[in-house]
Amino acid sequence: MPYVIETWDKADSTDLRMRVRPDHIAFLKANTEKLLGAGAKLSDDGETMLGTIYIVDVETRAEAEDFVAGDPFTRNGLPERITVTRWRKAFFNFEDNMHNLNL
Repeated sequence: MPYVIETWDKADSTDLRMRVRPDHIAFLKANTEKLLGAGAKLSDDGETMLGTIYIVDVETRAEAEDFVAGDPFTRNGLPERITVTRWRKAFFNFEDNMHNLNL
């Protein structure tokens, strides 16, 4: 059952985000079997990171909550707010968007 996890970074947390990012990327790579997608939310300038969106395929809300709790971003206090919402796939074009991956 897919869930969308959305986080909002604390104000003025860019340094923390960049310091923890290598561990965050390693966490994502170690959990690829659960991930349908993940990426930073950006401001309109395309540069400023505001938070993260994850789409995870797990059986329960508790598993989705455990997933985000285990992310180094969360463990290091980056998010100000986190929401977990059950998601029903209506459309997802993974193969045509493979060229957009930027890890």
